[in-house]
Amino acid sequence: MRIHLSEHFTYKKLLFFVLPSIATVVFTSIYGVVDGLFVSRFVGKISFAAIGMVYPILLVLGAFGAMIGTGGSAIVGKTLGEGDKEKANKIFSMLIYSILIIGTIFAIAGFFLLPEVLKLLGAQGELLIFSVLYGRIVLVGLPFFIAQYAFQSFFVTAEKPQLGFYVTVFGGVTNILLDAIFILVFSWGLTGAAVATVLSQVLSLAAEIFYFARKNDSLLKLTLKTKFYRKIFFKACVNGSSEMVVTASMSIVAMLYNYQLLKYIGENGVAAYTVIGYVAFIFAAVFFGYEMGVAPAVSFQYGAKGYDELKNLLRKSLIIVGITGVVMFALAQISAVTLANIFVGYDAELCELTIHAFRIQAGAFLFMGFASLGSSFFTALNNGVLSAVISFVRTFIFEIGCVMILPLFFGVDGIWFSIIAAEIAACVVTAIIFVQNRKKYQYA
Repeated sequence: MRIHLSEHFTYKKLLFFVLPSIATVVFTSIYGVVDGLFVSRFVGKISFAAIGMVYPILLVLGAFGAMIGTGGSAIVGKTLGEGDKEKANKIFSMLIYSILIIGTIFAIAGFFLLPEVLKLLGAQGELLIFSVLYGRIVLVGLPFFIAQYAFQSFFVTAEKPQLGFYVTVFGGVTNILLDAIFILVFSWGLTGAAVATVLSQVLSLAAEIFYFARKNDSLLKLTLKTKFYRKIFFKACVNGSSEMVVTASMSIVAMLYNYQLLKYIGENGVAAYTVIGYVAFIFAAVFFGYEMGVAPAVSFQYGAKGYDELKNLLRKSLIIVGITGVVMFALAQISAVTLANIFVGYDAELCELTIHAFRIQAGAFLFMGFASLGSSFFTALNNGVLSAVISFVRTFIFEIGCVMILPLFFGVDGIWFSIIAAEIAACVVTAIIFVQNRKKYQYA
């Protein structure tokens, strides 16, 4: 079903439109878990914990792609809504080229700084050695990883969300096959997992560039006839800063979780949190995918002054997000034992710890969609400041504050409950901001 950004969205049309984006993000999160699953089952617990130490650092660096992708696609979508397709293509191209250059700079800097960062986070001994090994190899693919983040948003703006899904499936299947070959056949262990990840990212980005560089029937095309639009670039950064804050802060929170868990439990705590992080990301990916899918429609209607449709999109989105949260909480409770056994069933103590922690943290699914939607909605309205405020208080203030303070009163369980407390507080702030700005944007 080809659905255009200019249409009136019924529930059916809206779900059909966002479904490819949801599937893309969910599948991305699933194949991101593949390295961990293969390593945990076939290499060892310490190597698995090493991936858990490194992955948040990679996401901090990858947050730049989320920022440019969401912030830039809002500008491109608004420009398309205003009827200037040529300018939209030039902006799109400039943003992609900029991401590749900056991603390369980040990769080089990260290669040299990684050991010291890991030491600050508490890694030592074998855990430090394996973490540096995995991290340095995966950093080679950082420019491709960052660019893929951005391309997923632009696929939706180009009215081709299903192609973003196909590319993600291609990359995921490639990663799975290479993991099986490198780890099971060649016995490369942790090195094989890292190499498989990099190769899958390179091939996925090559497919994305190939599509947009040639003549296609989407709304966007990569062109060499562009230049560095300084003001637009920085506007995209500001506009998408909330998404960068979300991604970066999730990573920082994960690092603090690892730090606290090493302090209170040890390597078992890091391994348990790694499993929870993987599984929770798959569940949360439904929210992220929905927001990525609906945002270009919001930007287009804002540019076209379609205020009635803005009201329609917001109302339906709040209902969908609320129902989804309840369903995911229930699924998490039902599937906790099975999921823990898949990853760490070989260690009874670790498995029990993982089940207990995941069932507590699943309470966050009831609330997280609302603040996340609020941040994404204001980004789509080209108000990066309000979007960043929601993201900042949700993550840097509430989540970081809770994970550092609650364990002082409740011990290890305080670590697991911290995400729930943070999401509830973020919902309150989001509701206040929505009410305060309803007249300005006429969405309610």
